[in-house]
Amino acid sequence: QVTLVESGGGSVQAGGSLTLSCVVSGFTLDYYPIGWFRDAPGKEREAVSCISATDGSTYYADVVKGRFTISRDNVKNMVSLEMNSLTPEDTAVYYCASLKDGVTSWGQGTQVTVTS
Repeated sequence: QVTLVESGGGSVQAGGSLTLSCVVSGFTLDYYPIGWFRDAPGKEREAVSCISATDGSTYYADVVKGRFTISRDNVKNMVSLEMNSLTPEDTAVYYCASLKDGVTSWGQGTQVTVTS
């Protein structure tokens, strides 16, 4: 059974930082891409950042480029998202998601709230 468990969310003031973590179980993360998505109030789910399995290449949404950094630890079977210079517009529930054999698996989400 594939499970993804996020942690690290919380409430922070604008300009602050948070690091989200997602631990994967049920398969070895080494060979599969994984990413972070978010659901903000009144908006559609948005892809925030993803990292490939093959060469470690990364994708960032324009609105987070230069502020967020994704990384993966294949030994710990986890992915992290370091978020800096947070703004109220980053307030959302953040989910990690993996893609394995054509199936996308989602974590339960972690709330990030940025106050001005």
